[in-house]
Amino acid sequence: MNEDIWNILFPSSDINILVFMLFVFFLSGIVKGFLGIGLPAAAMALLTLVIPPAQAISLLVIPILFTNLTQFSRAKYRIESIKTYWLFAIAIIFSIFLTSLFLSKYPTGLLTISIGLAMVIVSLNGLIGIKLKISERRSWQVGFGVLSGVLGGLSSIWSPTVAIYLIARRVDKDRFISATGFLFLAGAVPLIFGLIFGGVLTKEVAIQSIFGLVFVLAGFRVGEILRNKTSQSWFEKAVLIAFLFMGLRLIGVGLF
Repeated sequence: MNEDIWNILFPSSDINILVFMLFVFFLSGIVKGFLGIGLPAAAMALLTLVIPPAQAISLLVIPILFTNLTQFSRAKYRIESIKTYWLFAIAIIFSIFLTSLFLSKYPTGLLTISIGLAMVIVSLNGLIGIKLKISERRSWQVGFGVLSGVLGGLSSIWSPTVAIYLIARRVDKDRFISATGFLFLAGAVPLIFGLIFGGVLTKEVAIQSIFGLVFVLAGFRVGEILRNKTSQSWFEKAVLIAFLFMGLRLIGVGLF
């Protein structure tokens, strides 16, 4: 039994790739712990250097679920967020599930471009701020929810469009954290089910994802410590600029 688990965690492949993947989980945890964002973006940008996008997405689902569940459980306005953004959440749930359900059938180029596009949106939104004028009409929630879900199903990154909507609505800091925690969590669960029913997330991959979570949590703790001892602004800009170039690279790879 122990030998079977060992073989699942460390399948017969290049040891350098395995070490690199564990390092990516650790580094992504540092980014998340330091900035509070960027776990899927950092991980997807680097994991896709050595493994296919669909496999990278499946390995990230457990860390994404756990970190978002933790964020929402600590949020101050949980009930208010649910009452305010339930329609947004439903749109994300259905669109991310349906999109991820067919993940194994999409061309690799489409997945690569989607990941790159999501990273470019993340970086530009953080560097220059993407500002839109959005009314209180619920159609905006549905539209952004569907867009977020499709992007999340193709790339595992649906945070940028959620953030753009909330910033456009001028949500204050505490409610922003609560709302993002709710909407990120709303997308994580159907993403897992979509990958399971689509045959991408197998028992073996789930075990590997859980193992990766250990390294993410270790990195997350390091990131929290660093956040309390150094300036956040320069680090955030450096990460976002890196995201921009890595995103552009992925778009180029997907196109050519």
